[in-house]
Amino acid sequence: MNTQIYDREGIDIAWCPGCGNYSILKTLKMVLAELGIGPRELVLVSGIGQAAKIPHYFKTHFFNGLHGRAIPPATAIKAVNPELTVIAESGDGDMYGEGGNHFIHAIRRNPDITTIVHNNMVYGLTKGQASPTSQLGFKTPVQVKGVFLEPFNPIAVAVALDASFVARAYAGDIEQTKEIIKEAVTHKGFALVDIFHPCVSFNKVNTHTWFKEHTYYLEDSHDSTDRMSAFQRALEKEKFPLGIFYKNSDKVTFVENVGVYSQDKTPLSLRDSERVKKLNDLLESKK
Repeated sequence: MNTQIYDREGIDIAWCPGCGNYSILKTLKMVLAELGIGPRELVLVSGIGQAAKIPHYFKTHFFNGLHGRAIPPATAIKAVNPELTVIAESGDGDMYGEGGNHFIHAIRRNPDITTIVHNNMVYGLTKGQASPTSQLGFKTPVQVKGVFLEPFNPIAVAVALDASFVARAYAGDIEQTKEIIKEAVTHKGFALVDIFHPCVSFNKVNTHTWFKEHTYYLEDSHDSTDRMSAFQRALEKEKFPLGIFYKNSDKVTFVENVGVYSQDKTPLSLRDSERVKKLNDLLESKK
């Protein structure tokens, strides 16, 4: 499958030249093309922010919701039609700040969705305030004396809550990031991929060079089924590990726990044919 199947023509991309979001957009298209997931089989769900604009630049079904609210509708979409591939994606502020509570409880519910977080350690859309993952001492026009709050550690939190798939990538390494996302998308259960990338306009500290110097890949010998080891690696700060920290393939998903498909595999969205017909008629009347 060619990545051009996801391209939209004549769109104005509102990212700065050099933004890491471009790499993530390109990589995600490569992932889906290689997995053979077409636009009609995919739903992208996002909140608010520069990262949350990715669905606007993608030819597929999408839901662009409120700030911090990507995960709840993604969970619902997958629940009413498990046949769809559902990806929730947004920035570190949207997912871990405004959406932090949803992030925590989605891990507990274990919906079969992939959550991709563009982590540039700053709020880009609102022009440079510290985000939940901004590092200690990071100065902004608001945090003029530097950030003094301990940075939110999404990898450690996810492993601590026994998320079924936890990984971190770096947008500048397209091939490695592609393989990590492919594993996340094909994983059954809640999959987190936290992706480091630079904000070239509002974060002059955490640049491409900084990420290259402050990251390394987990060894091939790393046991991703060892939760305690994964948690210890998640706490590393001098250099941040990249790769798949933890996998738990034995967890039951949200939909399996609810049990609505134990007797009938028909998606909930298609079970009431009369209501579906009325909805289709309404949509057709608006064209």
